[in-house]
Amino acid sequence: MKAVKYSEYGGADVLESVEVPKPHPGPGQVRIAVRAVGVNPIDTKQFSGQFRDFMPVDFPAGVGKEAAGIIDEVGKGVSGVSIGDAVFGLGADTLAEYAILDSWTPMSDNMPFEVAGGLAVAAETALRSLEGVGVKNLETLLVSGAAGGVGSLVIQLALHRGVTVIGTATEPKHDYLRDLGAIPTTYGEGLTERVKALANNGVDAALDLAGAGDIPEFIEIVGKPSRVLSISDFSAPEFGAQISTQPMDNPERALAEAARLYSDGELKLHLQEVFPFDKARDAFTLSSKGHVTGKLVISIKSA
Repeated sequence: MKAVKYSEYGGADVLESVEVPKPHPGPGQVRIAVRAVGVNPIDTKQFSGQFRDFMPVDFPAGVGKEAAGIIDEVGKGVSGVSIGDAVFGLGADTLAEYAILDSWTPMSDNMPFEVAGGLAVAAETALRSLEGVGVKNLETLLVSGAAGGVGSLVIQLALHRGVTVIGTATEPKHDYLRDLGAIPTTYGEGLTERVKALANNGVDAALDLAGAGDIPEFIEIVGKPSRVLSISDFSAPEFGAQISTQPMDNPERALAEAARLYSDGELKLHLQEVFPFDKARDAFTLSSKGHVTGKLVISIKSA
């Protein structure tokens, strides 16, 4: 099968399409014929070497943390799904024609493969982050980097829980945030004053999805360091805030909720661009520049 691998750290040019043997699922896993794979910042941080000190890889290493496709092989102990079922979920080295999933949920009938391929990481990270700061009905949440894939899901899952969301993004993305149901504002100097003007009853919690060094200001806005959480700023604990990088114990909860809400028309995932498999480098080059609205997805139609 074809798979995208890299044998040294560097930019997207280190990514190569190579021929490798098909993997086989172990106990509790399934193999899918991949149809679509989401592009995530963590992939770029890994192959660029930014995470080499605490997430080292063995070369040649694969790329991809999520995928959607058709189950074609089932591991021992797996129940509730069959060969031929369409699923999406989380795994490793998923940017390939066949991939192993460790966590998955069935796709709803109205869900395109391209959407499903970019949904799992954002859904799991969003639910984990919301639960980490404990937001609940009638509270107000501040979200930085709100227009990205995770931010888009955070907004919608929070609104579903009765939470008011204030999201930061560049001004051209404010209509996008409004369409999702958030109150938009710009980031940078004067954020505290802008947020206070928008939140009459104050802000109860904050999520840092951008990693732009805003933790001290978020703590000032919220008033409680324990209710500020980052998924990308590893200095957060120095200020008493939380850092969350490890997947939740039961990610299927997040995947199933996302699938159900999408099926009911209560959740959407904007795809900024869908790339063919042979343009994977272009997808990661664009991702590395930041400022993606929603998700980038790579389609694998030949699987």
